[in-house]
Amino acid sequence: MDSIIEVQRQTHEEIEHLERALYTTLSKPQPTHQVRLQNEHKAAQLLDRIHSRVVTLNNLYEDQDTRKAEIDSLSAPARQDDLSSFYARLGKIQEHHAKYPDATVGGFEIELAAFLDESEELEDDDFEQDDPVALLFSGEEGYGKYLDLYANHTTYNNLKHIGKRIAYLQYLDVLLAAQSGPVHTELPKECRLHRDYELYIRALHAYLVSFMKRSQPLVDVESQQREAEEQFGKYWESEGAEEWQDVKQPKVPGSENGEAGIWCAACQKMYSKQTVYDAHLTSKKHIKAAQKQATSEAPPANPNGPPAGTSSTPAPNGESSKSSDKNKHRTAALLTHLSTHLLRALVPALNDTKSNVERRFSLTAREREQELLEQAKKPPPAPKAPVIGENGEEEEEEERIYNPLKLPLGWDGKPIPYWLYKLHGLGVEYRCEICSDHVYMGRKNFDRHFQESRHAFGMRALGLPNTKHFHEITRIEDALALAEKLKREGRNEIFEQETMEELEDEEGNVYNRKTYEDLKKQGLI
Repeated sequence: MDSIIEVQRQTHEEIEHLERALYTTLSKPQPTHQVRLQNEHKAAQLLDRIHSRVVTLNNLYEDQDTRKAEIDSLSAPARQDDLSSFYARLGKIQEHHAKYPDATVGGFEIELAAFLDESEELEDDDFEQDDPVALLFSGEEGYGKYLDLYANHTTYNNLKHIGKRIAYLQYLDVLLAAQSGPVHTELPKECRLHRDYELYIRALHAYLVSFMKRSQPLVDVESQQREAEEQFGKYWESEGAEEWQDVKQPKVPGSENGEAGIWCAACQKMYSKQTVYDAHLTSKKHIKAAQKQATSEAPPANPNGPPAGTSSTPAPNGESSKSSDKNKHRTAALLTHLSTHLLRALVPALNDTKSNVERRFSLTAREREQELLEQAKKPPPAPKAPVIGENGEEEEEEERIYNPLKLPLGWDGKPIPYWLYKLHGLGVEYRCEICSDHVYMGRKNFDRHFQESRHAFGMRALGLPNTKHFHEITRIEDALALAEKLKREGRNEIFEQETMEELEDEEGNVYNRKTYEDLKKQGLI
């Protein structure tokens, strides 16, 4: 058995190496979204390895008996058999290394280098392998940029008592409404209390948790969900249970409008009114039942228990039935609260998803095919590590760009001069209401956007043509007013053409077109 102190020392060393590898991974340049996500997944795996070794190290420190025995054997006074025990251990070590010569020769270093893609085999240009991170996402998710909610949208439209079905863009707006309150408050209460809604919200929550873990691997989603569940527990005890009670309250049998009735113990029957109860007292059936009750030892009990609203003693399981009714929809309410918490964290991804859907709707079939071909191309290689020069100093291939003013990058990948930034007015914001209040920086970008897909989609949504007449029009109200004005001017031009054009008959008389056509219809020409 290895020395526990040596195992602790080795574990500390491995943790230190893993922490350095984590720093190296997080400090790498991240020029693209793909590189950033790959580095984050690699960092998450390193954190998992560090956590497993920390747990092992903690267990070793808690094993006080073994540690004490090891320390006592090291600190004990010299004895005659000390060298014999030493040589016995040495023999075991030599035997192990003779049997497994390559077991511990740089094992951890080789494993770490292979994980960080620093070995010679992974650096070979001819070596190709599939990106494991890309396999985690579907084509619609775009390497973790967008959410794929089409299946959830279909389930949402098939819910019971939903009323009017909505399109996919409207469904995204419904999920974005979680910023201001719980999600799906727009649904009727009878819809949210149905079994189908619980199945739907469970599937939505499972997908959101999965997407968060895949797109943000460094975020501790489970701890956030536990905190949200604790918040829900307080909310449920205070007011949440009342909001999720059934819409239809059970009616009292034998009563009218929910009012309490009068129970006849002899007949085992409920009467809704006092007059009906008094009238049945003289009936033969009641008299016979009363005599039978008097001769018996105890009056017969109501098999179903006294109904609510009467003066009889309630059933012993009344409290349990109330608690079961209270917690009947607790699962659906909990999943709704957790999904709302996740949607608030995914607001940027939801906005990007909505913009991507709008952009794709405005593309033609040929443009979509071209986009798929461009996405299938091999991404550019990640930047390489620094190269060691002859003088022993590190020569970075790409220096860090110092851009405190956040100026746009030029054709050479460096910030443009500040005077050029001011000359083109790139610091001036131009907002377009037709493009969903999108902001364009600079006059050139603003003029160019009138022919882009985003503005064309907004004009198509308003039912207007994207012609040169609507250039410089950014407000929806102005665009609709201009369209109405162009319609009026078009009608006036047609009327003027009919009245100003002159025609001549066979006798040489001259008429305008409208008069000429009217006379010709009447047969006067």
